[in-house]
Formats: sequence, C-alpha cells, structure tokens
Amino acid sequence: MTSSRPALPGRLGDPNLLLENDPRADPRMLAALAQVGIGGEPPPVPVSADSSYPELLEYCRAAEPQHMQSFSALLGDVPDITGVSVETETIRGVDDHSIPLYVHRPANAAGPLPCVVHIHGGGMVILTAESAYAARWRDELASTGLVVVGVEFRNGGGSLGDHPFPAGLNDCASAVQWVHEHRAELGISHLVVSGESGGGNLSIATGLKANREGWIDQIAGIYAQCPYIFGGYGQPPPELPSLVENDGYFLSCTTMGALAKVYDPDGKNATNPLAWPYHATPRDLQGLPPHTISVNELDPLRDEGLVYYRKLVAAGVPAVGRTVNGTCHAGDCLAPAAMPDVYAATVRDIHGFARRVAA
Repeated sequence: MTSSRPALPGRLGDPNLLLENDPRADPRMLAALAQVGIGGEPPPVPVSADSSYPELLEYCRAAEPQHMQSFSALLGDVPDITGVSVETETIRGVDDHSIPLYVHRPANAAGPLPCVVHIHGGGMVILTAESAYAARWRDELASTGLVVVGVEFRNGGGSLGDHPFPAGLNDCASAVQWVHEHRAELGISHLVVSGESGGGNLSIATGLKANREGWIDQIAGIYAQCPYIFGGYGQPPPELPSLVENDGYFLSCTTMGALAKVYDPDGKNATNPLAWPYHATPRDLQGLPPHTISVNELDPLRDEGLVYYRKLVAAGVPAVGRTVNGTCHAGDCLAPAAMPDVYAATVRDIHGFARRVAA
C-alpha cells in the first residue's frame, strides 16, 4: 500500500508559491492587499544585509512614505471613531531627547482605566506614531475603555532616524516609566506594553530591560504582535521554518536582514536580547509579567514568536500563544474594512488582556 504525505505548507512545498496562491490565505485579505499592490510576485529588493549603511538609510527614507501610503489606503472607508479624545505630551527621555506621546482616552471616562503603551511597527527603523494607521489603532483600543499612549520613539532610519539601537528602546523605556509615574493624572490603574512587528520587539525588549534594571513591577503585562525578534535572517535555522515557508509573503528575509543592519549597523548586538529578544536566556525571562505572543500563520516571523512564547512558558512566565490563521504579517491589523471580524477579534483580545492582568 502506498501512502501519500501531505504537501509541505507554503514555500517549503513549492519554492515559487506566492501569497495570492497559497490556499491558506484569507481571500478577503488578499483582495485588500491586491488593491495596494501586495500579494503577487514581490518586487526585487534593492538592498540586503550586504549593502552599505548609507545605501540602507537611503532605502529607508524612500520606503517609509510608500509604506505609510499603503497602510493608510488599507484602512479603506471605515467610519471615524467617535467618543475618543486625544492629547499630546512631550517628555524628556533618558538620553535627554524629546519624546512626543499621543494620549488617547474614552471621552467622559470615569475611574482609573487600564493603559496600553503602544509601540508602532516598522522594524524599529521606519514609520511613525503620528501616522493615520497608528492613530487609528490607538483610537480603536481607546474606544473599548482603555487609555492608550503612543510613543514617538527614535527610529534607526526614515524620517525619525538615523538612531541605531539602543536609542529607540531607551525612548520606549522612558515613556513607560513616565506613564507609570503619572498614573494618577492620566487616570490609569496599571499599564501594559503592546506593539506589532518592530513594536513587538520593542515591547518585549522594554520588559527585558525593566527586568534587568529592577523596575519590572511598573509593567503589568506585555502583548506582542508578530514580533520581529530574531535578527539573523541571512541563514534561517531549522527551528524557524516559517522563514522559508512564508518568505516573500509581504515580508522577505532579504528585507528583514537589511532592516536589521540599519538597527544594529556593526552587528555587535546580534545576540543581545535587548536588541533581539529571541536570544533571551531563562535568567532574562524569570520574573517577567504575563505575556501574550500573537503571530500570523502566513508570516515569515511566525516561528520566532512561537519559540519566544515557549521560552516564556519554560521559564515560568504566564504566557499565551495566539495564531491568527489565514493572515500575513500583521494581517489582523491591516484591513479593518475588508476583515472587520478578524480586526475586531485582536482589538478585543488586547482589551481583555489589559483588564485581566490586573486581576
């Protein structure tokens, strides 16, 4: 009797497979991405980790407005969110750098509320907290009854660069400490740190930094989405098969390797957990607050997030692993008009996490 094995998923089974042809992909997501030119044959990436630092910075400056335009277009014709007020605070960071904070809160909210300190994505090197996409996400979370504080940290490149590691991390840590110290006037009961992609890295790394420095009690929980935390994308290791399986599905290892060099130009922090939390040891993890690590099925970064989740559990940290099926990198956040149920499910989960960790 001849037995047949199921085909390996994604590009593990067919090296030429495209996201638009992967049978696992949510067709609503594919339709939305196609409108902004994502999902088909990925365009050649003009840089790699072998490019010079000036070439990489030039790439970041050119790519950032294109990404911001695409993400804004993916918002579609969703109605504006009402009942949320927004204020801006400017603080001084540990490096004596001015850090704008965008504070979103439900209008007429009574009593101390949980707070989400939100750290936007962009590989720690591009995009901004003031962008329409990031502001919309903060509004969504605030509309559920949370105070949400967006951090405008220094990027490795782009319009807010050029500031390699640890500048952005220092800004995020300063913001978390400032929010904690001003809980009463902000009307918050406790805070969690959350972000997607590069913001997932910085959310996790902020927790690791706080743990090392002895102020981890200021953070009640960490919710990291599709975290970009491995760093070594030139040679994907066997324990991270999604780097091959989903390579080129919105993200590519070539692009991720290039952005990693922008964040750490000389590579001296390749295994530093504060730069690349994937490399955290059990000692780094012990004593951390509850975590949720949320990943996307069709994301090259999926498995590094899952490995980190397993490390947390092994170290005794209360942790939940969550996989959003049918979606590419951050796909559950990108298309509220096309996939409102998927988008809303992630908003609900972050809201529930922020409330639950204080119990």
